[in-house]
Amino acid sequence: MTRVRRGYIARRRRKKNRSLVSGFKGAHSRHTRTINQQTIRALFYSYRDRGRKKRYFRRLWITRINAVTRENQIFDSYSQFIHNLYKKQSILNRKILSQIAISNKIGLSKISYKIIKPNKVNEEILK
Repeated sequence: MTRVRRGYIARRRRKKNRSLVSGFKGAHSRHTRTINQQTIRALFYSYRDRGRKKRYFRRLWITRINAVTRENQIFDSYSQFIHNLYKKQSILNRKILSQIAISNKIGLSKISYKIIKPNKVNEEILK
């Protein structure tokens, strides 16, 4: 019986899978079955961590804003600051506020004074 040369389709598929795991170590980048398992795992982690990255950054922004608001002693907490921002219908999101808090603390205090002033004026009128 003559020898049959196999086609290129399976080789092309394996080569494509190997390109996905080129940076992995040991059998994880050499053996086809292990490559498939590691590819599935890597894709799952990348999908999961895209959501986590958003969560972690929002957490970081909140921490930064809270630190500066407590440091300036304008508000007692971050939650009061955000509550008053929403009452004034300000359109600054947490990312922008945290950048302002890091680069320009005076700017954030000016923003917070603009939020406070009308409330204090109303309290003085009522007294």
